[in-house]
Amino acid sequence: MSNTLTKLPRSRKILAAGLLSLALGTSALTALPFAGHAQSPAAETAITLPRQAGPAGFGDLAARVAPAVVRVTVTGEAPAAALAEIPPELRGTPMEPFFRRFQQQQRPGQQPAPQGRARMGQGSGFIIDAAGFIVTNNHVVGDATNVRVELADGRDMPARVVGRDQQTDLALLKVEAGSPLPTVAWGDSDATRIGDWVVAMGNPFGLGGSVTAGIVSARGRQIGAGPYDDFIQTDAPINPGNSGGPLFNANGEVVGINTAIYAPGGGNVGIGFAVPSRMARHVIADLQRDGVVARGWLGVAMQPIDSELAAALRLPNQHGALVANVEPDSPAARAGLRAGDVVVGIDGKEITSPRDLALAVAEIEPNSRATLALLRDGSRTEQAVTVGLREQPQQQAEARPEGARPGSLGLRLAPRGSASVQGKGAPQAEGQGNRGVQVAAVDPGSVAEARGMRAGDIILRVGDRVVNSPRDVTEAVAAARREGRPAIALQVARDSGNAFVALPLSGQG
Repeated sequence: MSNTLTKLPRSRKILAAGLLSLALGTSALTALPFAGHAQSPAAETAITLPRQAGPAGFGDLAARVAPAVVRVTVTGEAPAAALAEIPPELRGTPMEPFFRRFQQQQRPGQQPAPQGRARMGQGSGFIIDAAGFIVTNNHVVGDATNVRVELADGRDMPARVVGRDQQTDLALLKVEAGSPLPTVAWGDSDATRIGDWVVAMGNPFGLGGSVTAGIVSARGRQIGAGPYDDFIQTDAPINPGNSGGPLFNANGEVVGINTAIYAPGGGNVGIGFAVPSRMARHVIADLQRDGVVARGWLGVAMQPIDSELAAALRLPNQHGALVANVEPDSPAARAGLRAGDVVVGIDGKEITSPRDLALAVAEIEPNSRATLALLRDGSRTEQAVTVGLREQPQQQAEARPEGARPGSLGLRLAPRGSASVQGKGAPQAEGQGNRGVQVAAVDPGSVAEARGMRAGDIILRVGDRVVNSPRDVTEAVAAARREGRPAIALQVARDSGNAFVALPLSGQG
């Protein structure tokens, strides 16, 4: 059976009947001395280490943080009927193809059920704000049409998806509980050490609140999940359904969000992965503020340095990120960076690899200044740079006020020229270059549809603000709402020419 690295799928039942096996046997290995043999002289010189007492238990910690850990349940349309019939805990594991074949053997000659069936899934989450903001995984909520949250006290309520970030697999939900909710605090994942105790809490296999404990096995793991891989590895047992749940340190602070497992057999084998809190808290803060993640951008292509390159470039070692190319008109180009530079530090933080630089730049607030430490032509120098804004994938580059939820404006936006909306009549307005953002989709029944907007339209201006990115639209609409304006004007370009469209804001979320 091949090894599988699995993002924790959502769970709606404990296990498929017939696929649960219990190992009940035990064995013990005991070293017994040979009768009549004297004790080895070496034993007299053995070093005795002071005994390190482990924790007496995690009962107090669990009791303190459990009220803020929640169950997340989602419903949506299944992409294929066969997928809907496979238990969530088996999807993406080596058991999936076996289960598919078993289904076919049991129903020979039958046509698959029609697509579009409702599916259910479950995951975990935790409350970070008493107003009802809840952190979970992006893959838990996905494109769900309905999300509900069950609190530790048994209350069940609908949740709104505030924002999602596919790059780090994080999402933020919001519930209206009518009163302040219990919360947990972020901890410092950078302060965790290999060997430190950690506690995972969540909803494995749909069983409800469960607590497991283990240690930090490794840090900085790259598992191929995305461009910002930087996982904490732990042997605290986490399983399907734990996705989105918190990983606590011994002080009861969240140092990670349980996201993936290494699952050769579909279940826990003691290798789980959590998004570190250092990364998560920046992403969640952005989502809470305006529904999208603002990441820093330099505009350079980087490559690692091997021993041959280090020798050829006369570098003292292989540490750093080698600049292979600088994009024209990028922040790096404007700051004077050039191919062949080696970035070895940023704002006093050491850079040993391209990944270090990518993570560090992504966490810098766009339009702020940073100082790069460079090796150029054998000499060390420093260079100030104004970090730009990285455009987001279409899935998350939607202005928060225009998200697909009841009563929203109903606009889904993408950078101009996005391949996903090309061929839908996008105009080539004269004298406007690449200014504006493109409407990727308009939600049926939304305010935007009622005002005649359609996919392929180019939004050039929102209110008094010229827009060049989906984030510009987000900020302009949010500002108009804060000011209490009843409507906002959008300048829209279409094949037939430019026009202004007024979208009402009153009563919108």
